[in-house]
Amino acid sequence: MIKELDPLLHSQLRLAIVSLLLSVEEADFSYLKEHTEATSGNLSIQIDKLSAAGYIEVRKEIVGKKPRTSCRLTERGREALAEYVAALKEYLGGVL
Repeated sequence: MIKELDPLLHSQLRLAIVSLLLSVEEADFSYLKEHTEATSGNLSIQIDKLSAAGYIEVRKEIVGKKPRTSCRLTERGREALAEYVAALKEYLGGVL
């Protein structure tokens, strides 16, 4: 039986966020917004969902007089992404 794809990661924007965070230690909101081309509101909602699931860690701070939100992928998020990729490979049945 083929594993079910993680519905949290199956969203295009959430998958993009997690994939971007996989290649960096940490990314701020502006970086993620620029690279995903998402609106601020949509990006914020998706970050909240990933954070609630424990896939990413969110840190909010004030730098100078400006708020700064930065995100990093958690070990749980890395594992979820690895399982998602493995499930996709099962779906493809070795085609790639």
